[in-house]
Amino acid sequence: MKMTNEQITQALQYLVGTRYVPTIKAYIGELTGRTRVLGAGEVSTKEFDLNRVHVGVDGAGLISGFTFG
Repeated sequence: MKMTNEQITQALQYLVGTRYVPTIKAYIGELTGRTRVLGAGEVSTKEFDLNRVHVGVDGAGLISGFTFG
């Protein structure tokens, strides 16, 4: 069963405030079943993609949250 955006947000909440490292993308993909996880500074298309998770990162390099699409 694929996780909803709300379930993903809840499951990953403990990562908010931790240092972003590129390897976290594979972990998020495995945990959520989403096929596209984008991290800090990565470019994506403007098309809406239901399987895409964006990892938000602040100026200090810490995870600030998650957005979808």
